Amino acid sequence: MKILVLGATGRVGYRVVKLALKDGHKVTAFVRETSRLNISHPNLSVFIGNALKKGDILSAVKGQDAVISALSTDRGETLSKSAPLIIEAMKKEGLKRIITIGTAGILNSRENPDIYRYQSSESKRSLTRASEEHKKAFEYLYNSNLNWTVICPTYMPDGNAEGRFRIEANFLPKGGEKITAGDTAEFAYSQLFDDSHIKQRIGIAY
Repeated sequence: MKILVLGATGRVGYRVVKLALKDGHKVTAFVRETSRLNISHPNLSVFIGNALKKGDILSAVKGQDAVISALSTDRGETLSKSAPLIIEAMKKEGLKRIITIGTAGILNSRENPDIYRYQSSESKRSLTRASEEHKKAFEYLYNSNLNWTVICPTYMPDGNAEGRFRIEANFLPKGGEKITAGDTAEFAYSQLFDDSHIKQRIGIAY
């Protein structure tokens, strides 16, 4: 499989790249600069580009079988502005499968399923800017015809996979307080080979 990983130098994206290479897939790592991507592998191609540039996204998507986006909010509008570019490029190339990393804030509230979790008292975050960015990106996907899955981790410290996580569609598992970047990456990567969560947000936590 040919896999494009956006945000390949981040905590989740970096691990996804390593998992895919270990399994023998061909990976294109989309990065702004190469200094943080300390991986050398014959199946790895590095694409230096800007996720906010239509031409860069289109060139990177060309020839791929699937996309995993681990782009962060970047304390700006990276997610909301790159999402339509990614969707447009995938449609142009006839590519359907995309897995993205979201946040637990854009899952449904258990108290009021008609609102997002970040809009309810369930969220422990006082600042909502990041969740609002993730919401905009999610809504672009929701309104597309792509086969999307949005992985929504709760508090995500760095750390290796423990393999004992819980998941739930559209909600955060009850009592879930954290999940490592390692387990988030492993679950996200596994969705390349699992169609059971297409068009769902998946809450993930211990």
